[in-house]
Amino acid sequence: MQTFLRALRLLVMVAWVGGLIFFAFVVAPVAFSRLPSAHDAGIVVGGTLRILHQIGLIGGVVFCLATGWLWLRAEVQARVGFAIQLALTMIMLAVTAYSQFSILPRMERDRVQAGGDIETASLDDPARMDFERLHPLSERLEGLVLLCGLGVVYVLSRESQWPETGKIRTI
Repeated sequence: MQTFLRALRLLVMVAWVGGLIFFAFVVAPVAFSRLPSAHDAGIVVGGTLRILHQIGLIGGVVFCLATGWLWLRAEVQARVGFAIQLALTMIMLAVTAYSQFSILPRMERDRVQAGGDIETASLDDPARMDFERLHPLSERLEGLVLLCGLGVVYVLSRESQWPETGKIRTI
C-alpha cells in the first residue's frame, strides 16, 4: 500500500507540475506565435488552462489524501517532510481554485463585455482595462503554483533519504 501511495503521489504531482511547465513554455508561446490572432490564441490558452486547473485540483486532493495517509504511518521525524509537502500542495490548491473560480470567470466576463475579442476593444473600455489588470495577476498566480510544485517535487526527491519513512507504524 505504501509503495502504491508513493507512486500515486509522484504521478499526480508530476502530471500537475509537468502540465504547468508544458503550458507555460510550449502551449502559450506556440499559440500566441502561430495562431492568426491573439483572440484565437487566448481561446486555446484559456481552454487549456481550465483543463490544467481541473487536473491540478483533482490531483492535488489525491496527493493530499495519500500524503496524509503516509504522514499518519510515518515516524515522527519524517512527518516534517510530509507536512512541508502538504502545506505547499494546499497553497497550490488554494491558488488554483482562486484562479479557476474567480480570476478566469472574470476575465471571460470582461472578454464578452468587450465584444468577444479583447484586442479590438478600446483601450479605455472598462472591460478591457479590468481584463488587462487580471491577466498579469493570473500569470503571477500560475507562477506561484509552479514554484510551490517544484518545491514539492524537490521534497519528494529527498524522501528516499528519510530512513524513518520506511518504518510502518501500526495505527
